[in-house]
Amino acid sequence: MSQRLPEIPSASSIEQLRQRLLAQHPQLEWVGSDDPARLQRLSRDYYDYSPLLRPRFDGCCAQLVLRPTQIEQVMTVAAACATATIPLTCRGSGSGNYGQCVPLAGGVVLDLSGLNQLRRLDPDTGIVEVEAGCLMGELERQLTTQGRALRLMPSTVRSATIGGFIAGGSGGIGSMRWGFLRDAGNLLGLEVVTVEPEPRLLRLDAQGSEALNHAYGTNGIITALRLPSCEAVDWVQLVVGFATWDQALAAAQHLQRTALELNSLNLLEAAVARQMPWPVGCPQAGDEHRLLLLAAPAALATLPGLMRLLGGELLWQQSQNGSTGIPLRELGWNHTTLHWRSHHSDWTYLQLLLPQPEGPCLHALRQRWGDSLLWHIEAVRNQGAPRLACLPLLRWQGAEALERLIADCRELGAFLFNPHVITVEDGGLGVVDADQVAAKALYDPKGLLNPGKLRGWLER
Repeated sequence: MSQRLPEIPSASSIEQLRQRLLAQHPQLEWVGSDDPARLQRLSRDYYDYSPLLRPRFDGCCAQLVLRPTQIEQVMTVAAACATATIPLTCRGSGSGNYGQCVPLAGGVVLDLSGLNQLRRLDPDTGIVEVEAGCLMGELERQLTTQGRALRLMPSTVRSATIGGFIAGGSGGIGSMRWGFLRDAGNLLGLEVVTVEPEPRLLRLDAQGSEALNHAYGTNGIITALRLPSCEAVDWVQLVVGFATWDQALAAAQHLQRTALELNSLNLLEAAVARQMPWPVGCPQAGDEHRLLLLAAPAALATLPGLMRLLGGELLWQQSQNGSTGIPLRELGWNHTTLHWRSHHSDWTYLQLLLPQPEGPCLHALRQRWGDSLLWHIEAVRNQGAPRLACLPLLRWQGAEALERLIADCRELGAFLFNPHVITVEDGGLGVVDADQVAAKALYDPKGLLNPGKLRGWLER
């Protein structure tokens, strides 16, 4: 039996909620209807990458934004929303691409950026406990002073919050070594506030946290996280040029089979590379396809010679900590899409895990779609095995053409992560995760958290 979205609350009920909350917490920061531009800004992310999501989300807006700075304030907000049946949508920095933090039913947006403290770094295990609103760039800086680093980070690391990354992300820089966020060992625990008239503050272990990992904040308010860290490395950035695409792809495939310590491998077709803003000192791209690497210093004893043997030319290298301008890691993952769309706003993208070997699938898609598809490849680990993911840039030709392309990708053996859909399930595995639905029933029994984004809850 399907369930509709909650009704958008009346203006009077929102005002009563605001007054009740401020009476209990006068210092609670808020944005209301007297500042519609800010309300709109805090109700958005980068969903406009998708021509299909734009019309669905453009009219959606919070009626009240609250920015707590204490756990007690979060619990008071949760209690008030549960009692008054007000929809509640959590957000971090809004750096996602799928409308994860866009409120479909109005109500309250809970901006968790005020909960931003690094609570603890265990010197023996490297385990980090950090509040959900901490900016990942700031967390990275604090860890570096202790010789530690985050395992995984998005290309938006300078602006994304750690809670938003866990709730809305899936992988990124470091996925070549550590896999995806939902792989066992990448999330060790969560602190969660339930949305009930008498909210509970829960500390979930790794197993208990799995259902809230990449759930768009639909089944619990994440207030803090426990994560593993790794040893900090001063990664060396390298740009290698190849005259042909086949050479470049073969080099990417070969590097995944070596013992070289690499944190990122990103391959850009020449047409894409020409539109990227390169770091200071790196030559602008011409007709060559470019392989972008983050390598440990010890890898430099082997890497340049190996690249020559594989037909590549080392165009630029610089320590990540010593370079100026844009860092190389901001030319990969969805920053590639961002930079391309700054020149070509009528283009969008897809996300694929390519079949092995990857060449035949890419060749067949190019044969069918020509220059309406441009290649952007990222190296990842999937279920412990090295794989290549593809985030192709796509000239927008309408919804029917998109469906044909998706069908072509699946026919050729690619696994699709669709960035043009609203729900958690349809953007991921395509099937309902019963554990996510069960967690929502336990922690958000009225279905008020980010309504409309968990298909399994709507269809239960």
